[in-house]
Amino acid sequence: MKGQFRHIVFKDKGVWYAVALEFNIVESSDDPRLAHFNLLQAVDGYIAAMKKIKGAKNYTALNQNADPEYEKLWSIVNSEKPIRSPYQINSFGISSASHA
Repeated sequence: MKGQFRHIVFKDKGVWYAVALEFNIVESSDDPRLAHFNLLQAVDGYIAAMKKIKGAKNYTALNQNADPEYEKLWSIVNSEKPIRSPYQINSFGISSASHA
């Protein structure tokens, strides 16, 4: 199975954060590309660990409710109207994840 997850890479107080909303995974770095790379590695590791857990076929741990702060930020970056954000956004989007 393949799934998707939303991600945002943003800067707050001099630190770059990369967030995978559906997994509640956050990585940080001084470089936005490294933060995003670390996030993708963490997501891959998380999915691999879930595959090993007996009875994880329902994948509830793979479809978590995102932290409200990140849901709000997701709404801001996806708005058609320009809305001032307190963060510097590097990138955001939807990434694919393999659940097979």
